[in-house]
Amino acid sequence: MKLRPPVLDYRRLRLTNLTSPEFRHVLLLLYWIAYLLAFIFIERLTPAAYHHPVHMWLDDVIPFCEWFLIPYISWHVSLVWISLYTLAYDVEEFRYFMYNLILTTAIAIATYIIWPNEQQLRPDLTQLGRSNLFTWGTSIIYTMDTNTNVCPSLHCIGGFAVAMAAVSCPRFNRPGWKVFFFIFAMLICASTVFMKQHSIVDFFAAIPVIALGWLIFYLPRRKAIAAKARVEQTASLSA
Repeated sequence: MKLRPPVLDYRRLRLTNLTSPEFRHVLLLLYWIAYLLAFIFIERLTPAAYHHPVHMWLDDVIPFCEWFLIPYISWHVSLVWISLYTLAYDVEEFRYFMYNLILTTAIAIATYIIWPNEQQLRPDLTQLGRSNLFTWGTSIIYTMDTNTNVCPSLHCIGGFAVAMAAVSCPRFNRPGWKVFFFIFAMLICASTVFMKQHSIVDFFAAIPVIALGWLIFYLPRRKAIAAKARVEQTASLSA
């Protein structure tokens, strides 16, 4: 399948025109650097004794399932995909996607600073009685990603940020795609608890943060998003 050409010719992007109206939205990508530095800073400098354990009885009912490694990892892939897709084909939605991420992840980071937290739910993978590709992958996740600063869940926040941005693009603003991206976001949320990376409390805590981003950046634009989708879908049918 032949890819459509991007709406902007990024080959013309230079440091000299980075702040121009045409390309200054690219500067929003710098937030990823700020976010990563802030997260690493908090992880390294918060004393372990300050972390509050996060747990509720539902955590003890939910079993560990290594198959959820697939949607768990897909979170990272989806963030890259939606960033590149909107950069190429829908600059307006790229901006709103980044605005949403900046607000919601900043709330999460602020929570970690004010209320450092952790979970102690990870199973001993050597005692599972099984070993496969997914338990091996889970062990790598456990090694690379700490069990601290988990509430609210950034996986849940980011998963729904991707879904909201995707269905706001004309190509995916259809009932089938809306169902797909909602299920996709929910699978990411489920993966966090079945992988024992998060307490289900972290999911519940993420819901109001997700809702805030939707209320600010997407609900007021719902008619404009639908109208843009109708125009572009009609144009594609008549082409």
